[in-house]
Amino acid sequence: MSKKEQAKRDAARQAAEEEIRRIRLPKGEETLGIVDQRVGGSRMFVRCLDGKQRVCRIPGRLKKRLWVRERDIVIIEPWEFGGDEKGDVILKYRPNQVSWLRKNGYLRTLEEADEF
Repeated sequence: MSKKEQAKRDAARQAAEEEIRRIRLPKGEETLGIVDQRVGGSRMFVRCLDGKQRVCRIPGRLKKRLWVRERDIVIIEPWEFGGDEKGDVILKYRPNQVSWLRKNGYLRTLEEADEF
């Protein structure tokens, strides 16, 4: 293995580690959730950590950049009016970020609810 190949591998490994260090956690009213069902028109049913199921949408500024599927872990921002039933998807976690969240205990209540 040449020095260039080794340097590329080291850079990729460091980039992956940095990504895990910079995980965005919910702030204020935001909550974690898991996508249950896609409804269409950038809307979906999301089961949130606070025990509520909301109809959430992907805001226009994120529509082309954020591709969400069922079983994805996302951050939800409930609406000011109708916040118990509706919300916006702010961020989708990548698989390595989801494993970090599980390892550090942020998703325990979602996993317990998932057993039913």
